[in-house]
Amino acid sequence: MAKNKVCFRTSIGGQALMEGILMRGVDKQAIVVRKPDGELETKVEPIRALRQKYPILGWPFIRGSVNFVETLINGVKALMYSASFLPEEEQGEPSKLDLWLEKHLSGEKAEKAVIGVSVFLGILLAVGLFFMLPTILAGLFTGIVKNRILRNLIEGVIRIVIFLVYIILASKMKEIKRVWMYHGAEHKTIFCYEKGLDLTVENARSQPRLHPRCGTSFLFIVMIVSILVTSVVSWSNVWIRLLLRLALLPVIVGISYEIIKYAGRHDNILTTVLSAPGKALQLITTAEPDDSMLEVAIESLKLVLPDEEGSDRW
Repeated sequence: MAKNKVCFRTSIGGQALMEGILMRGVDKQAIVVRKPDGELETKVEPIRALRQKYPILGWPFIRGSVNFVETLINGVKALMYSASFLPEEEQGEPSKLDLWLEKHLSGEKAEKAVIGVSVFLGILLAVGLFFMLPTILAGLFTGIVKNRILRNLIEGVIRIVIFLVYIILASKMKEIKRVWMYHGAEHKTIFCYEKGLDLTVENARSQPRLHPRCGTSFLFIVMIVSILVTSVVSWSNVWIRLLLRLALLPVIVGISYEIIKYAGRHDNILTTVLSAPGKALQLITTAEPDDSMLEVAIESLKLVLPDEEGSDRW
């Protein structure tokens, strides 16, 4: 078994799709999908990050929100691409909006419109479910709990509970269970690469499926940071408090991104504590993959490996 001289942390990361995986490298990304006939469909394209055009968007505390939106857009595109290979009976009937867009716009414009609407609805759902709803529910305690810090803590607990319930309910869906398995395959393959092992199914199979630099960990850190940040700036009126929460979202995401970035680069007691909740949550959002899923993950990783060795160090 060949092994490299040193282990390292890579900046390469991925996202589980419908019967596939999106892997993002330093300058390119790859989507690999397992088609119904068992063959692999691959798609490789260059990464065009906004920070390359506008360097200020890559500054600390600003880059978090920018990366989040870019990741969301790329994720939606990749999901739509992977879903296009599902059997017709599993794709479902096109919505009225899809039919209207196809009728009034060209193929490329219709696709961009669908992606835009999907991203908007995704952000709206996340903000409404995990920020607006907890704030409104916590407002019911205004007359009972006078202490501002305690009220914010109650709101934070409600937010975390809603998030956990959402994740648990999603995991009950058959399609999502397979996505969780591909998620586990992605993590195992990344670990295999970081340990300097040959990228084989056998080597990847024995790796952990819980990774400290996972998006799941990032979302959980957002929940915790939101409690701390909103405790500093608050208001008794529930609607003004709601507007403050929305205004502080970029700040919360920016701080959370820097925390997950620090935790990914260092090994100490602090980073172990910071990574623990997210890794525990990955017990739900990842599952043990089968060998065919590991093959997809390995292929997607190989396609984005940098030409210059070590240029993907975290």
